[in-house]
Amino acid sequence: VYCRDKHNDQVKDNYAIEYDFNGIEFELTLCKECHNLLEYSLQRLRECPYEEKPKCRKCSDPCYERQKYKSVAKLMRYSGIKLGFVEIRTKFKNLIK
Repeated sequence: VYCRDKHNDQVKDNYAIEYDFNGIEFELTLCKECHNLLEYSLQRLRECPYEEKPKCRKCSDPCYERQKYKSVAKLMRYSGIKLGFVEIRTKFKNLIK
């Protein structure tokens, strides 16, 4: 959502994530900057030393670089709000029908 609204030059790419003994494959259309941020985040997730992963902002031993953490937080804040509005709009449309 963030990349689509804020950036240009997106390219489709396939991703495969292995986490907690589950494999997920999906396709995303992202710009180079967002692709790099996603790869960084996935790497941090794979290398998290905790058995049960805590929320990053409450972690006693944060593994994100400060600037990358701020970038991810900005992206998540924007996307979360936007996705919330989409959900509200969908529920409203269902009420009208």
